[in-house]
Amino acid sequence: MGSRIMPAMTALDVPDPTHERKHIDGKHEVSVHGEWRGLIDREQNGAVSQILSPGTKKALLSRTYPEVKAFWNDGADLEDGKVEKDRDRSAHRHVFGKLYNKALLSGIAYCISSCSMILVNKFVLSGYDFNAGIFLMAYQNLVAVIIVSLLSFFGIISTEPLTWRLVKVWLPVNVIFVGMLITSIFSLKYINVAMVTVLKNVTNVITAVGEMYIFHKHHETKVWAALFLMIVSAISGGITDLTFHAVGYAWQGVNCLLTASYSLTLRRVMDSAKQVTKSGNLNEFSMVLLNNALSLPLGVLLIVGFNEIDYLSKTPLLRMPTFWLVMTASGLLGMAISFTSMWFLHQTGATTYSLVGSLNKIPLSIAGILLFNVPTTLENFFSILFGLMAGVFFAKAKMSQKTQS
Repeated sequence: MGSRIMPAMTALDVPDPTHERKHIDGKHEVSVHGEWRGLIDREQNGAVSQILSPGTKKALLSRTYPEVKAFWNDGADLEDGKVEKDRDRSAHRHVFGKLYNKALLSGIAYCISSCSMILVNKFVLSGYDFNAGIFLMAYQNLVAVIIVSLLSFFGIISTEPLTWRLVKVWLPVNVIFVGMLITSIFSLKYINVAMVTVLKNVTNVITAVGEMYIFHKHHETKVWAALFLMIVSAISGGITDLTFHAVGYAWQGVNCLLTASYSLTLRRVMDSAKQVTKSGNLNEFSMVLLNNALSLPLGVLLIVGFNEIDYLSKTPLLRMPTFWLVMTASGLLGMAISFTSMWFLHQTGATTYSLVGSLNKIPLSIAGILLFNVPTTLENFFSILFGLMAGVFFAKAKMSQKTQS
């Protein structure tokens, strides 16, 4: 989830083997193809000084002997070295400031969009008491498809065409993707936001075990210690949760399993998918379009299978413009997460992205407790805080392991 700006090199910056500067007895002597030698010494002895001013002499010599121009420039650098250094420092600070501001802005945008998405979904499901989570998922994905398609149509982004070969390769991972979204919505309806963020840490445990057995990846002791702390925090958080709901916890458990499976499966499917694309590549926008477009027909089947059509035909919520506005906002925020996460990852890196994502759960949990008036105890609050800090510890341990490897 930055570029380095280097000054352009001119012809004067490239050393020419036929031009040689010599320093003999403190005097400068320039040799150019053997045509003239000691001109600078004669100028210093007064042959030219009596007639021309320093500025005119410099301009005349530069035009008459272009090879000497580098010499005069170097003389200016030596004479005004402090000014040049200050100028370089100022330029460096300017470039660093621009990069820092972009990273900060992208990080803030990512944090706001990711927090807002979860809070708005919670508001739709609990605030409006909306009982059609699959329809909500399908509508959000439809909004994403429309936005990405429009951006691609106007040439703002580039996406791969959805060929049948690409669809066949991507379909298995898309089924896991849809299951991941649906179980996340179902669990969020029954569990408060703070506990959802803590329980999601279990995904890291499943993913780490999967990496060890599938990809034969070795994890350091710090990583396993952080994963152990996550498990302890999830268990203690569930025991002290005053709003404990067995159905919600069951859905969240399935969500953790599917999220880890999606992460592990995606690595292999991406390699296969790149081989069947026309460009031989598959960017993030193409993956967003693939996941959301393929989820629509599957979402319709699940809406029918879970009998949400009967509920949708009776609920008065679909006749409320404000409800559609909130649902559309949730779809826009879902797209915003995709764009801001890619932007933030590009401006910083995977390690910073991972750490900020873990830290972002802390204000999200506090906001979830305050906005939805979640009853909690001191023990439950400390369990949640303990789990969130375990997530930060896990991110730092992964960063350390990646740096050493």
